[in-house]
Amino acid sequence: MARFKAVRHEDRLTLVEHLDELRTRIIVSVSVLVVAMSLCFWQNERLLDIANKPLPDDFVPTTFGVAEPFTTTLTISAYFAILLSLPIILYQAYAFVLPAFTERERRFAFPLLLLVPVLFIAGAVFAYFVVMPPAIKFLLNFNDDQFTIQVRAREYYSFFATMLIALGVMFQIPLGTVLITRMGLLTPDQLAENRRFAILGIAVLAALLPSIDPVTLILEMVPLILLYELSILLARAFAPARAGPMQSEPSTQER
Repeated sequence: MARFKAVRHEDRLTLVEHLDELRTRIIVSVSVLVVAMSLCFWQNERLLDIANKPLPDDFVPTTFGVAEPFTTTLTISAYFAILLSLPIILYQAYAFVLPAFTERERRFAFPLLLLVPVLFIAGAVFAYFVVMPPAIKFLLNFNDDQFTIQVRAREYYSFFATMLIALGVMFQIPLGTVLITRMGLLTPDQLAENRRFAILGIAVLAALLPSIDPVTLILEMVPLILLYELSILLARAFAPARAGPMQSEPSTQER
């Protein structure tokens, strides 16, 4: 039977109970995704208007073939459904590992957990209003006198959704770092000492996103670097307490 009651730190669950809880959270995530998909397909015209807004006024996405308008509409509905449901899905993922925190730590961790949708929405909004306009302007105007430029709907919406979802997920860096340090995989000191490698990794991740121009790359990197610095502070606050010095055992040698 599925567990709907939150698992406490002191609970000792069997493997079957852990799998049961995982199944429940997966069912909740899939249900949210289905509801979001239905809602987005119902409001697909508004979603298409939102997705097309970053384009210049004289650009209208182009489709090819009889079925492509329908399949493209279905695709953009799916993209927005993922975008809408990802905060809840991420929350479910974090909540699954929340019992690793002690009761005292959970009082601090739970407000952080509520930041999951806030950080995701902040990343998506940042991508939509700050990153997308200069990226599209640069890409559409690059060597525009050498090409007849058209925007294919399927490719543009894939670009649009990838950018928003990727930055929304990457804005989860602080919470992901707290979980890694709580699991003992890294320490806050190691995060600070390897800062230069983290910045290099952030640059690589930003370069892997659809936009590749230098201005957009910098716009993507700056908030991620700031979030990494914030994650170090949070990791120090939530780092597992170090065990005290071991008391020396009394000698067994007696005269």
